[in-house]
Amino acid sequence: MDRLIFHIDVNSAYLSWEAARRTAQGEVDLRTIPAAIGGDRESRTGVILAKSIPAKQYGVETGEPIARALKKCPDLVLARPDFRLYETNSRAFMDICRSYAPVVEKFSIDECFLDMSGTSHTYPDPVATAYEIKDTIRDTLGFTVNVGIGTNKLLAKMASDFEKPDKVHTLFPEEIPDKLWPLPVGALFSIGRSTAAKLERAGIHTIGELANSRAEAVQALIGVKAGLHIHNYANGIDHSAVLMQKDEAKGFSISTTLAEDVTTQAEAHRILLALADSVAARMRADSRRAYCIGVVIRANDFKNHSHQKKLEEATDITAEIFAVSRALFDDLWDMRTPLRLLGISLTELTREETEQLTLFPDEHKKKARRADKAIDAIRSKYGLDSIQRGFSGGSRLNVGRKYRAQMEDRQTPPQPPKK
Repeated sequence: MDRLIFHIDVNSAYLSWEAARRTAQGEVDLRTIPAAIGGDRESRTGVILAKSIPAKQYGVETGEPIARALKKCPDLVLARPDFRLYETNSRAFMDICRSYAPVVEKFSIDECFLDMSGTSHTYPDPVATAYEIKDTIRDTLGFTVNVGIGTNKLLAKMASDFEKPDKVHTLFPEEIPDKLWPLPVGALFSIGRSTAAKLERAGIHTIGELANSRAEAVQALIGVKAGLHIHNYANGIDHSAVLMQKDEAKGFSISTTLAEDVTTQAEAHRILLALADSVAARMRADSRRAYCIGVVIRANDFKNHSHQKKLEEATDITAEIFAVSRALFDDLWDMRTPLRLLGISLTELTREETEQLTLFPDEHKKKARRADKAIDAIRSKYGLDSIQRGFSGGSRLNVGRKYRAQMEDRQTPPQPPKK
């Protein structure tokens, strides 16, 4: 039985998601005017992350500086990026896709593969089903997608990149000569600019010319493994499976039940730093950042009390997580009641890659992240106690061995404790 794969890709995702929010509030549709997701118009700093079709007609390009884009299009409407909005829309879009397919692979924040193999009894007409999914997303969420249909992931993805927006395209094996082969070689998925340049210098300008070249010649040109890979792709050959990801963690939390009551603020802060150090490292290892930081304490009456704070920008920086946790703790504790448990939770997670395009990177935060990653690498190689973080007053945080055995790490936080 032939496989049946859909690839669904949000059209100009960041701009579409911002446009959908604004139109729902009665504002002008950014997709219909020269508009872009970018930086600050006044300072003219930052880069273009996404653009509308009218902006593209002015020559505005993704990745170019704001100042250059404004020279091309002085009336360009700029909207700041909102990564929390993007995560929300991504989840909603993926949920609709999962309602149609037994196996869905999230490929990035704005695209996924659906394995529709074996669903012919439920969905006898693949093209009609693709239109139904596309229209459901548009009518329910307010933004458009392209759907590509093929017998493998490569063909489905290439099909979804045909004419945009709000389209359904097929690319079945018998359609390869007419639809795939005339395209420039650089349009083939996984071929970058340097590889395309090598192929063109060798006289290979289209995907069809690559497909009809000898595999050995292509391998001699760009390497054995890479050469075979793109030669197979040019011929529509791809055996990779659609992989369903495991359920992602909703948050990370850590707590320690203390053998002795904690009665001083300084000791509580030292423990909080140890907790923040541990839970932040686990979150970084999963390439996640958190918008919400929470602290829980338990007194010797066994009652839990908690506070949390939502951040404007997601973080994975140990020092920042500790600073927020310390402030929450100081607001929560009466400075008198002996404590038996301390804990930190990190929730409202986002993937690191959705934050990596921050327009105005804070140099202090960049340095802090580099330091955190260096510490993570040292501990991974030499052990958890191989390096200790400094504490206020110049002392070393040397509570690792004392409290680490008592710490309870959780991938998904417990239910919020009652106040």
